[in-house]
Amino acid sequence: MQSGLTDVFAAERVRAIAAAHQAERGALLPILHDIQAEFGYVDPAVEPVLADALNLSTAEVHGVISFYHDFRREPAGRVIVRVCRAEACQAVGANELVEHAEASLGVPVGETTRDGAVTLDEVFCLGNCALGPAVQVGERLHGRVSPARFDALLGEAR
Repeated sequence: MQSGLTDVFAAERVRAIAAAHQAERGALLPILHDIQAEFGYVDPAVEPVLADALNLSTAEVHGVISFYHDFRREPAGRVIVRVCRAEACQAVGANELVEHAEASLGVPVGETTRDGAVTLDEVFCLGNCALGPAVQVGERLHGRVSPARFDALLGEAR
């Protein structure tokens, strides 16, 4: 949430999202996905709002958010780069590619560059096993990505 939950509209919108799922079993996960889809991340200020709306403890809400790595705690960069770290990609250089990506971007996995342009993430399968190492830049999947190709893909994305 670019404005954070200090914004009354944002807090009310979170409550509306929760209300739309309240009748569902296991509503917290779909609610969190909807919040992240709308705001780009799950602001820590969401926890007490959702706990209240769903009659859960704040600890329960926090536990779910922190357990699932797909939920962001802060806004992502304009471009999200995801490097596959599954075994098939590791066998053809994914670990070295991650090291190169971290050095090239100047941030570790899970972080965003200072200019807010790129967020570097790791995933444990992009479903492109025969063409590893696989990298997703934005919505586009790429196979057989070398360090040089990684740099070229980033140049295009920026």
